[in-house]
Amino acid sequence: MRYVRLRAWRDEDAPVVLRAFSSPDMSRQAAWPIVTLKDAVGWIASWAEVGHAFAVTLGDQVVGNVAVTDIDAHENGWVSYWTVPEARGRGIAVAATDELVRWAFGERGLYRLELGHRIDNAASCRVATKAGFRPEGVERGRLHYDGVRYDVERHARLATD
Repeated sequence: MRYVRLRAWRDEDAPVVLRAFSSPDMSRQAAWPIVTLKDAVGWIASWAEVGHAFAVTLGDQVVGNVAVTDIDAHENGWVSYWTVPEARGRGIAVAATDELVRWAFGERGLYRLELGHRIDNAASCRVATKAGFRPEGVERGRLHYDGVRYDVERHARLATD
């Protein structure tokens, strides 16, 4: 699915961000609640200090996000991704993650990329494995939401894979 493109986020993309984080499964995925357009603009602006985030576009529509953060001195980075609900199940997240990986290894010169997903998130696991990220183990009780602990499966991909 090479028809997805990555580009810089723009303030005018805020309605898409707000809509994405309005989905129940996304509501806890940001560092703060995204409940207004101002929150969404702030989310876009916040990437300037923490890593590289790209709007995923399909034609002229923004349909998701891919990012690499926590880049360290060992040339490792942390990958994240999401798509708006209506774009799910179409291979868009996989294609966008592939594009991000090419950029991170080629342009940014990273060596290792990692990501994690709750073990009950089969869709995210499929994205990770289809994008070439190999499972490396389960981090027990890693996340805590509403009094419940969740295990997280960690995946990684190397520039040499």
